[in-house]
Amino acid sequence: MDTNEFRTAAKTAIDEIADYHDNVSSKRVVSDVQPGYLRRLLPSSAPLDPEPFDAIRADIQDKIMPGITHWSSPGFMAFFPCSSSYPAAIAEMYSNAFSGAHFNWICSPAVTELETIVLDWIAQALGLPECYTSSGSTHGGGVLHGSASEAILTVMVGARDKYIAARTAHLPDGQDKEEEVWRLRSKLVAMGSAGAHSSTKKAAQVLGVRFATVPIYEEDGLAMKGESLAKTLDELAAKGLEPFYLTTTMGTTDVCAVDDFAGIAGVLQSRTAAGKTELFVHVDAAYAGSALLLPENQHLAAPFSHFHSFNFNPHKWMLTTFDCSATFVRSRADLITALSIKPPYLRNQFSDNELVTDYRDWQIPLGRRFRSLKLWFVLRSYGIKGLQAHIRNGVAMGEKLEERLRRRGDLFTVFTASRFGLVSLRVGGRDEDEVNARTEKVYEAVNAGGRFYLTSTVVAGKFAIRVCLGVPSVREEHVQGVFEALVEEAEKERLRRRGDLFTVFTASRFGLVSLRVGGRDEDEVNARTEKVYEAVNAGGRFYLTSTVVAGKFAIRVCLGVPSVREEHVQGVFEALVEEAEKATPWCLDGKVYHDQVAYQPYGGDR
Repeated sequence: MDTNEFRTAAKTAIDEIADYHDNVSSKRVVSDVQPGYLRRLLPSSAPLDPEPFDAIRADIQDKIMPGITHWSSPGFMAFFPCSSSYPAAIAEMYSNAFSGAHFNWICSPAVTELETIVLDWIAQALGLPECYTSSGSTHGGGVLHGSASEAILTVMVGARDKYIAARTAHLPDGQDKEEEVWRLRSKLVAMGSAGAHSSTKKAAQVLGVRFATVPIYEEDGLAMKGESLAKTLDELAAKGLEPFYLTTTMGTTDVCAVDDFAGIAGVLQSRTAAGKTELFVHVDAAYAGSALLLPENQHLAAPFSHFHSFNFNPHKWMLTTFDCSATFVRSRADLITALSIKPPYLRNQFSDNELVTDYRDWQIPLGRRFRSLKLWFVLRSYGIKGLQAHIRNGVAMGEKLEERLRRRGDLFTVFTASRFGLVSLRVGGRDEDEVNARTEKVYEAVNAGGRFYLTSTVVAGKFAIRVCLGVPSVREEHVQGVFEALVEEAEKERLRRRGDLFTVFTASRFGLVSLRVGGRDEDEVNARTEKVYEAVNAGGRFYLTSTVVAGKFAIRVCLGVPSVREEHVQGVFEALVEEAEKATPWCLDGKVYHDQVAYQPYGGDR
């Protein structure tokens, strides 16, 4: 491909990308292909001769697109968002044009210096303590990693070496010190709450250290509390173990809980004052960290001055394409001491004289991407006010969904209230087993519909549906849409509980549901349904209407009157059940007997 061919192909690609984003809401959110679908569509080996761009482009639409799950769709309400924007996409084009490994300053001075500047801008915008800026008194600063998992692994390496150095500082270099280092390594424990992301446990596995879980409780909002941490630390010490690292969380993956940062800081300060070696504390705010752009949330960051590192992912909620994970440390020496290796081929006069920052010493890989460019584009294109408006939209959408769910308390319970645009809910039932089963069925049914993609979680044995509304294109009509989908499936589940009596003729739509009473054939179904309809109306508490479609008699129940509440829905349901049981002559203990021979509970006499 020469320059002219590139110009033509790139313009075509940009037009198709723009069309894709304009029309993504019309696509099924989750790909419904089967595993291995692509192997059957592509050749068994690479082409020997060049192929034209148009052929490759056609395969994007015909072969690749069917296997894409559309993370930018307003119907994508699963996991946490992986956001994008046109400014970030353009910056990626420039970054690719400047392709390089960028592992130290001399490799591309602009790459290093822009990263330092942009991360200082972000630290200020988030209201982080000044110790996390490059000019702070503790000589800290920020670095861009690929993901929060990479960030946690990186700071855990620094935490391990920092802890061991402190515990062995009294020993002179030599065999005794080396033996003590290895003894300590066998006792090290990394910690995180039961709500912490699995990346902390994975990092501990990579480093070959133990992992301990700090319990969390529903009455504490599923947040880690200082008291639970203190108890866990005492238990580990009683076993002769050496806890050295802790992940705290702002916005847990399950329910967006926020740990008790002030309480945790207080516990750790007391331990340090008592002469115990300092525990390295990291704040994982992968998704919710972007919410610190809002002044009303910045009080959450005040205790971070007592901790050692902080991480959030602009690629989740800050309109920046994947991958882009911002990590801030209170002291850059914690990373550099653990990760700096200087072979002759990486040395240069600027690095040797400590005039520049070499970010290769702040990460595990050597090479690195020009990630700061897309952050620079996003910050300049939207401004802090534009980003704040975007975050507030996600928060508002979560609150609107919660309001709707609470208005249908006959169907749902809000498991955790809206926080940072995430709501979790459960479907009602008679006991925990039924609630779990019905919630899972509703969850699976909504996802199967294809318009929305939700994820679930299980907390303390309780199955809940997570709905995250942080995708930039989500608006109130999408909130209403997912609410209606949840209502429709939950109402089906409620009637299925009495599937011995009813069939849902048409599922709930816009507050209207129609139903029929069971029977052996169409004539019996029509007769019983009409009998129940007339009996409920005769009772005087409710007034229903009926319809006949293709010879099928059905009862219509419309719930659009403003004063209708949960108790009225339950009331009409009970009235329908009562009359349906009367209309079904041989009904006992949820079983329907269609002839008197089968039904003989009392010697054959009814």
